[in-house]
Amino acid sequence: MFRLRVVMQKIRITFSKAGLLAYISHLDMLRLFERACRRARLPLKLTEGFNPHPKISIIPAVAVGVIHDNLTADVVLTRRMEPAEILKRLTAVLPDMIVLKEAQELDR
Repeated sequence: MFRLRVVMQKIRITFSKAGLLAYISHLDMLRLFERACRRARLPLKLTEGFNPHPKISIIPAVAVGVIHDNLTADVVLTRRMEPAEILKRLTAVLPDMIVLKEAQELDR
């Protein structure tokens, strides 16, 4: 039996949120990133459950009403992409109050 080898890439995106986005919750921030990744047509890796969802995590979970300058979002992709291309695509679809600082590939 042959097994397919799935190439996955984990990207860490450093960003800041400011302005009125300080008043959205952590779950809403996750939904915002999920929608932005879909609009940017990133090849997101999905979980393997009954209700699959993209593998995206945002660290740390910031309380509502707090402006933060150093948040990180880990995104798992099904195929390799250049971090600069990911930043370019996401910047085009995210609101102005989210400033993407850098994207780097994490080691396996």
